[in-house]
Amino acid sequence: MERLALRTRLKAGCEEIYDREHAEIPAALESAMRAGGVISWRIWRDGLDLFHFVEVEDYAALQAALKDDPADQAWQRQMNRLLDGDFDKSAGGLRPVWEMT
Repeated sequence: MERLALRTRLKAGCEEIYDREHAEIPAALESAMRAGGVISWRIWRDGLDLFHFVEVEDYAALQAALKDDPADQAWQRQMNRLLDGDFDKSAGGLRPVWEMT
């Protein structure tokens, strides 16, 4: 299992829309993500900054599985209109610095 942290940023004024649209994701998207190996995906928001914590069997395999998935493509279009810059899904995430377990 892989654990990774990702960071994205919202466009100013999109906070409430983003929160509302994430209150419930489409069932087809959740099914595709689960089939792709997602164990959990959590998102925190601080103002415009979004922090994602992902637990997934294999992140590269997830990206390959979702690449042509219609539910994911629709969701990405819906979310990208709210983001400040493109979300690079191929990035390996934030570099870990310290952990206490």
